[in-house]
Amino acid sequence: MTDKIVFNAKIFTNNRGQTEASALAVKNGRIYSVGSDAEILSLQNSETEVIDAHGRTLIPGIIDAHTHVLNESGYNYNVRWDGVPTLRIALAMLREQAGRTPGGHWVKAIGGWSPYQFEENRFPTMDELREAVPNHPLMVQYAYNRAFLNEQAMEELGVGTERFPAPPGSEFEKDDQGNYTGVLHGYTFTFVAMEAMVPQLSFEEEVSSLVHTVHALNRFGITSAVDAGNRGYPGPQATVDVLARDNRLNVRMPFVDMQFGDGTPMNMVDAQIEAITRTAPISPGQNLHPTLDHGHEYRGAGEVLQLEVHDHENFDRPAVIIDPDQMRRHVEENVVKLVRRRIPFRMHISYNENITPFLDALEEMNEGTPLDGLRWSIEHAETISPENIARVKNLGGGIALDSKMALHGDGFIKTHGREKALETPRLRQLVDSGVALAMTTDAFRAATFNPWVGVNWMVSGKSVSGSEVLARGNRLSRVEALKLFTSGPAWFMNTESEMGRIAPGNLADFVLLDRDYFTVPEEQIKDVSSVLTVMDGRVVFGAQEYSSLTPPLPDVLPAWSPVKHFGGYH
Repeated sequence: MTDKIVFNAKIFTNNRGQTEASALAVKNGRIYSVGSDAEILSLQNSETEVIDAHGRTLIPGIIDAHTHVLNESGYNYNVRWDGVPTLRIALAMLREQAGRTPGGHWVKAIGGWSPYQFEENRFPTMDELREAVPNHPLMVQYAYNRAFLNEQAMEELGVGTERFPAPPGSEFEKDDQGNYTGVLHGYTFTFVAMEAMVPQLSFEEEVSSLVHTVHALNRFGITSAVDAGNRGYPGPQATVDVLARDNRLNVRMPFVDMQFGDGTPMNMVDAQIEAITRTAPISPGQNLHPTLDHGHEYRGAGEVLQLEVHDHENFDRPAVIIDPDQMRRHVEENVVKLVRRRIPFRMHISYNENITPFLDALEEMNEGTPLDGLRWSIEHAETISPENIARVKNLGGGIALDSKMALHGDGFIKTHGREKALETPRLRQLVDSGVALAMTTDAFRAATFNPWVGVNWMVSGKSVSGSEVLARGNRLSRVEALKLFTSGPAWFMNTESEMGRIAPGNLADFVLLDRDYFTVPEEQIKDVSSVLTVMDGRVVFGAQEYSSLTPPLPDVLPAWSPVKHFGGYH
């Protein structure tokens, strides 16, 4: 009668119609029934796989509504500092990796970490980095804020020569003698350009990176990850196709697309329309995965629709304010094309000063070219005002927040002040407004891919350093916070009726946690992980007593990969 039964669980159903349950049954990739142990165990037959939860907490699968899985094609080449507790350990990891990295390759630690997570509460010095990696080019990147390069790396990149691109806002530190120190400050596209200049993975290594990236997501209970802008459809889809072909894609991964072209001047929206109508025709909502519901659907354009109106989110620097007239022209000339073609869109805007003119123009456009239910959203929206929250809701849009303040809130305080930080973002008002809302990670460069770091911040109000960065009245309950990673993000996948809840008919995506999220001390929330992750009714990750249920993973490629030796999260 059923394929799988999980019983003896403390189930958070997120379903107001059935708030209490201890067991569920799965059939054909969907939840068949939810109820008591006796009710559900009566549905088994000789073919049913029965799993004892041993009293553990079971929640709906985590949905990350804004991350960058396909932009992280170099995952296997990077030392991941996510979750590393001390700078001493982080430097030791670089030192060890330098010893195994072959000639011709770099040692890199790219994103996912914060100096404030370290016990030492500081950045590494260039002397420490040079000592750790003396014989290879080294790049350590902090979010999209700054990078640390040793002499070999600067030589390889051509720093100080015509070979090195210097996008607006880039600034290399110099010492008293006028020599480059190796510390580079910049914005997003500075670091995007640099990453394209280092040794790249083979296709087989990219496939391996995707396998192990997804495995890292499953470890934290993530069963769906909206790829919020990649390197340009249809190219990045090739690695997904390899896994989809063999039904090995262990996460639902709808995608939103950005088109950067070859670096020459271009219109990103025109390029998007060209890509989906001529290069590789696809319609919004169309699923490229042959068997997995919502496996790899095209969900529209964004998060960057025009480079010139991208306001970044470097909290170490003052807010980037866009000329209001330029934002208005962007809506009139670009966004309107997407609306006419009924292509959903996402717009990266961090600061309220830029959200206001965007909404001014969008409201005006809506009078002549109605949005009329088209799904659109503002991504990040760190400092959005109550008035603009209401305007987004009235226009039928959503707001995809992110948890970067958990990692970078201390830097925000230094730049913008504590009072501003305590209301950034306005979590309580956002939740109470009823606007379509999700919390996201924005991994893998801007922040860590571990959603529980963000949940910890929403509940405790503390950053990874232990500093208070959210006012007490601006924090959420544990249920509210979890909803922003479960039922809330379903809106952004257009799957509210079948995801985010433990309810009959919903997709069978759920997680057994290694501890009771609802009762553990607040300081332990960031350490929550999965012992059993089920996606589409099949086990995709198991740990502790469920480790034998984990599907076998192929070897990490290349053999010297940092991920092979350190894993993806400390």
